[in-house]
Amino acid sequence: MNADEHEIKVMEGKKMSDDYQQWLWQKTSERCVANLKKHGFDACYISSVEESRSVIADRVSAYESFGFAGSATTRELGLIELLKSRGKTVYDHWQPGLSKDEDLNIRLAQGRADCFFCSANAISATGEIVNVDGVGNRTNAMTFGPRKVFIVAGMNKVTPDLDSALRRIREVAGPLRAKSLNMETPCAETGICSDCNSPQRICRVTVILHRKPMLTDISVVLVGQSLGF
Repeated sequence: MNADEHEIKVMEGKKMSDDYQQWLWQKTSERCVANLKKHGFDACYISSVEESRSVIADRVSAYESFGFAGSATTRELGLIELLKSRGKTVYDHWQPGLSKDEDLNIRLAQGRADCFFCSANAISATGEIVNVDGVGNRTNAMTFGPRKVFIVAGMNKVTPDLDSALRRIREVAGPLRAKSLNMETPCAETGICSDCNSPQRICRVTVILHRKPMLTDISVVLVGQSLGF
């Protein structure tokens, strides 16, 4: 077998693996969406980032102001740029050069925007949504305040049950997020959660949405790709 033939075989193997992964995510999403709906959430599964962006953009056209949590996932969808191009007001505390007061005011405004976007650290296939915050602007805004909330998550964040969702945060999401933010925490060094008391600890507030909050309209969009941490 020459080099070209080997490369073709590798590519074919990768495509087959991707196809099986998509099949598994599709099956898992069916259970997850059904349980989320049973718990009062609007929920759907969309196979690609591109389709997700299009579907969400159509559904938010009536809103004028948008809050964005510190979410890598929603930024991968390109929603901030799209909304700004439409002349919408966007509250994004990830803008460079913000003062401490400006950062705080934007975080507060996110909770009063017409529509709020965030992701989740984990979503259980049994229908619970789990987020762990350092500040709390995300967990506040996703539970009460905005007229509409979209929680967008890649299927890499879906776990079998609530226990495994909490474990995913400790073992995967927490260390990866701390590392990505260059935090001086034990998990950012070792990759292992030690339930630390570091001043830069980012795991301070845990919110579990067991059911849809009574006064908040929440849509959960599961995307058939690996997104975020």
